[in-house]
Amino acid sequence: MGTSWSVRFASPAGCDLAQVEAAILARLDTIITEMSHWRADSLISAYNRAEAGSWQMLPDDFAAVVAAALDVAARSGGAFDPAIGRLVDLAGFGPDPTMRSDDGTSLERARTEAGWRHLQFRENRLLQPGGLALDLSGIAKGYAVDAVADTLGALGIVHALVEIGGELVGRGVRPDGDPWWVDLESPPGVALPPLRIALHDIAVATSGDYRRGAHSIDPRTGRSVANGVRSVSVVHESAMLADAWATALTVAGPEAGLTLARREGIAARIVDDREWLSPALVEMLEY
Repeated sequence: MGTSWSVRFASPAGCDLAQVEAAILARLDTIITEMSHWRADSLISAYNRAEAGSWQMLPDDFAAVVAAALDVAARSGGAFDPAIGRLVDLAGFGPDPTMRSDDGTSLERARTEAGWRHLQFRENRLLQPGGLALDLSGIAKGYAVDAVADTLGALGIVHALVEIGGELVGRGVRPDGDPWWVDLESPPGVALPPLRIALHDIAVATSGDYRRGAHSIDPRTGRSVANGVRSVSVVHESAMLADAWATALTVAGPEAGLTLARREGIAARIVDDREWLSPALVEMLEY
């Protein structure tokens, strides 16, 4: 996934740390093998190369992410879109930097062929309509966070903080009995008061243009988002959905994003030149 991971946990008696690390790495390897478009031998890369009209059988992890991605795409009006891989490539954020292009004809063709509405998904089978490329980078990392936390739980580790590339989920509490406290990320150069969240069986994900340039693509234009949003943080029970909604609200923009978050009951902080808090986040902070 091109990033780092870390885990903090309260170790049960007799816990074998080598076994824990091996289990984490094995779980991550499964997800990467299926959903990393950075690997030519991954299942997502195979789907992106598949013949038009072919149905691809997806394993359970891949299918769960696609189902969630399509749901968020529909709820957000396409602000989150898992089927813009070609647009990501043209923007220079894909695995092959030589595919970057500012050619208007190529961009318009890719924009026309892209889009979640072209996808058909039935009983873990996904249709390749032809020329369509998935990019799950806006949701798969969050899914991996949840998956690692679940893996720890299966090993009897119920008190843990899992982080992958800045996306976090807290399960249980710290050894001292406090919750896993984390500060929401703030973009550089924006003076904001600290906002601390207790991650007790909840997750937080942040999307920001300060991490890797303006890397969020607006599916409507095929170009990098240019609506003034500096960062979006979403707090949710699921790291996967926090990840996807952070992307969706970034693309939607401050006012439309706040309206969307209010409608969907999403706890979110949107930052442009000021701070916007959704009603669900305000209620969470007051509680």
